[in-house]
Amino acid sequence: MATYTQIIYHLVFATKLREPALTKSRRDDLYRFMWGMLNQRQCHMFRIGGVEDHVHILTSLHPTIALSNLVKELKTASSVWIKGEHVFPQFTHWQEDYGAFTHALPDKARLIDYIKNQEQHHKALTFREEYEALLLDAGLKPDERDELWFDD
Repeated sequence: MATYTQIIYHLVFATKLREPALTKSRRDDLYRFMWGMLNQRQCHMFRIGGVEDHVHILTSLHPTIALSNLVKELKTASSVWIKGEHVFPQFTHWQEDYGAFTHALPDKARLIDYIKNQEQHHKALTFREEYEALLLDAGLKPDERDELWFDD
């Protein structure tokens, strides 16, 4: 009997202290690196995007992959790659925590557009406002002590 899953994850994680280290000129290189990691682990990446201080990834996970392990691997390997390749000189590391929100297949197109338009989106909305909305939409209550809650 085969294992079947249909879970789409919207992952969000930020640079340490939300430093605006992810310059636009090299972000696509970072995204290609992360896509390669997901592909090697038999995860399907639908979209990746972000701005100077955080990344959004829309992906499915292979049934043998634990979400927390995948996020840890993505952060660790991308940090090593960023520093080794000197891609973002101001980057120190990723924040420890992350957001992971599950979605159904009918949400995929809307989420792809949302992630694709991050730069435009953040002209009107701060990261804090965005993250709080994601939490509330998922039925979660933001914790003011959370590392992601620095003033914008």
